[in-house]
Amino acid sequence: MSAPVPSGLGREVVLTLSGPDRRGIVHTVTGEMVGLDLNILDSQQFGDPSTGEFHLRMHLGGDDPIEREALEAARTRLSRQLGADVHIHDPHEPHRLLIMVSRQGHVLNDLLFRVRTGQLNVVVPAVVSNHEDFREEVEWHGIPFHHVPVTRQTKPAAEARLREIIAAERVETVALARYMQVLSQDMCADFPGRVINIHHSLLPSFKGARPYSQAHDRGVKVIGATAHYVTADLDEGPIIEQDFRRVDHRMTPEQLARTGQELEAMAFARALRWHVERRVVLRGRRTIVFD
Repeated sequence: MSAPVPSGLGREVVLTLSGPDRRGIVHTVTGEMVGLDLNILDSQQFGDPSTGEFHLRMHLGGDDPIEREALEAARTRLSRQLGADVHIHDPHEPHRLLIMVSRQGHVLNDLLFRVRTGQLNVVVPAVVSNHEDFREEVEWHGIPFHHVPVTRQTKPAAEARLREIIAAERVETVALARYMQVLSQDMCADFPGRVINIHHSLLPSFKGARPYSQAHDRGVKVIGATAHYVTADLDEGPIIEQDFRRVDHRMTPEQLARTGQELEAMAFARALRWHVERRVVLRGRRTIVFD
C-alpha cells in the first residue's frame, strides 16, 4: 500500500496521503510530525465528496537532519491507523526524467533550458527519439541520445529497447515532448502514472496533419494545449494541466501554430513540475492538483 521512505533525507520532506475521509486526519498526521520535531512549511488538503476520499500534501522541515527510521515508523503508523496510502519524499532529490521526442523540437528545447537553469528539479539521463534530428543539440547538453526508430513491424523491438533504457537509467517518469508515436497498450499498462504527454487542444475536431490550418479554416477563437497522463485511450488520459489563448481572424495558420507551440511548452513544464513535486494525485480518470 505504501512506499518506503528513501534514504538520505535532509531537513525537509514532503508527505502525501490518500485514503478514506474521516474526522481527525490532519490532527493525526500533525501529531506524528510534531513528535518528530518537524514544522509544517505548507499544507494543502481536499476532501472529495464524489468519492469519499481525503487527499493531503504536507511540506515539512526541521532544524536537524531527519532520522530515516523514525520517519518510516511514523509513516507506517499513519498508514495503518488511517487505512491510507502514505508516501514520504525528499523534495531536494532530483527526479529522473526520460524525454522522448520526434521531429518537433519546441517542447524539448524548453525542457532542456529549464533543466539546465535549475527551473525543474530533474536529472535527464537520456533522450530517446525515433529520428536523428536533435542528436547534436541533446549531446551538446551532455545528455546521451538514443535513436530508436519505429515502424509498424519494429514497434515491439523498439518498445523492448525503450524498456531497457528505462530500467538501466532508473527512470521515474517519461516525458513525451511531442513524441509522435503511439505507445502500446502493454507499455501504457506497465507504467501507469509515469508517462506524461502534451498535445494541442484542438483535438478531437482537428485531427491529423496541419491542425492549425484546419483551425484557421474554421475560424476558431481559442487554441490551447493539454498535458495528461498516458493511458491506452489515445490522448484521453487524466489531465494534469491545460492552457489556452484567445485568437482571431487576423492570425495566419503559422501564427496560430507558433502560439500553440508556446502554450504546449508552458503547459508541459507546469505539469512536469507539479508531478515531480508530488502535487498531483491520480485517481482513476481524473487528477487532483495542489498548487
